Amino acid sequence: MKPFGYARAVEADTAVATISNNQDTKFIAGGTNLLDLMKEEVEQPDKLIDINRLPLTKIEETSSGGVRIGAMVSNTHTANHPLIRQRYPVLSQAFLAGATQQLRNRATVGGNLMQRTRCYYFVNPIYPCNKRKPNSGCPAIEGYNRNHAILGTSEQCIAAHPSDMCVALAALDATVHLQGTNGTRTVPISEFHLLPEANPDVETVLQPDELITAVELPALFWAKRSHYLKVRDRTSYAFALVSVAAALDLDGDTIKDARIACGGIGTKPWRASEVESALIGQRANTETYQTAAEILVRDAKPQQHNAFKVELAKRTLIRALTEVATMDR
Repeated sequence: MKPFGYARAVEADTAVATISNNQDTKFIAGGTNLLDLMKEEVEQPDKLIDINRLPLTKIEETSSGGVRIGAMVSNTHTANHPLIRQRYPVLSQAFLAGATQQLRNRATVGGNLMQRTRCYYFVNPIYPCNKRKPNSGCPAIEGYNRNHAILGTSEQCIAAHPSDMCVALAALDATVHLQGTNGTRTVPISEFHLLPEANPDVETVLQPDELITAVELPALFWAKRSHYLKVRDRTSYAFALVSVAAALDLDGDTIKDARIACGGIGTKPWRASEVESALIGQRANTETYQTAAEILVRDAKPQQHNAFKVELAKRTLIRALTEVATMDR
């Protein structure tokens, strides 16, 4: 591991000012992703700013009826909080489907937003990778790509986004709160992560001098009827091959509104807006779900080893929608 400097911040303003004056500096909270990458020398910051003492640890109801989650709240605390479990079960389930209990105890909401891909070639510096070094190549395209994305890919990168939390946030239309040297701003979760087009090494809209301070969930009363379904190689501690976050607003057996997002198949948390449009106004039955499933994978670009994800994504969506529609709410 490359030697690095260390500083501790106790206020958000101080943290932002410190990072703005230091090149190759990163914030560290739980460190469950960053430290692993530093050990492999994928990440090589000159300095770390410890933000564990920042007062960003509350989960509270907003004046509009939504919920605001501080960036430093742990995954475990968020998953088990009454407001999250009762109003947004899909988010609670997504947290509990990720990693292990020990990691969830340390990992934070803000850190989860910045989680980087587990692409074999990205995490192993002996291989070239456009995410680590632009224009060096993407060996995954011609190599072993079983766990890679089939949606949102490019000639530069086909790495799948790893986060479970972000998939649920995408389905819930969450908003990310940021603080930088120029003040504060908010970014819709759908715009926070970037597709790997010309610059796959730039993964989010977060600026070098900005800090994630909170995630806000809108008031969405019918999100109580929601579910997160994750398909993986093993139940314990594995990333998604395919996952679906689904929420339905039903009037009898008619779908009034829908929220769908997918993981494991996209280069970013994949909000399936066209699938939602196809569901709205239709009856909640297998025929409707099958039509929606075909729309989900219509633009898929599978590779040699991950073509199975096309059929798996369809089946996972159908199963998730069936689960949500039959809930007693």
